[in-house]
Amino acid sequence: MRFHTRKWVKPEDLNANGTLFGGKLLAWIDEEAALYSIIQLENNRVVTKYMSEINFLSSARQGDIIEIGIEVAKFGGSSLTLNCEVRNKMTRETIISVDNIIMVNLGEDGKPKAHGKTEIEFVKDRLKAAN
Repeated sequence: MRFHTRKWVKPEDLNANGTLFGGKLLAWIDEEAALYSIIQLENNRVVTKYMSEINFLSSARQGDIIEIGIEVAKFGGSSLTLNCEVRNKMTRETIISVDNIIMVNLGEDGKPKAHGKTEIEFVKDRLKAAN
């Protein structure tokens, strides 16, 4: 799994117990999944359709640094299925794992649209191909 984003846990990210608020973490995961999908599908009209059961394994405290990892599980006709893991860089523990996040590619009409992608592409490879 490739870890693309790091977040620093700040006071505004905490719950009443002084640990990372789960809702904040889920928002970060959703944003990361959207950004990853937008880049892969080359379309800024991508939405979250489904997020499978989540499993909180540990937490983070103020000052901890977490990493969000995303990998592609499957390319569908108009969708992209992702797996996600978030880990605490300070404790080296997995905080949460999400087995399936389904992102849907939309057309200008707001309806699912085929994206034609079948494998992961890297921006550096797209730049080489364009030159």
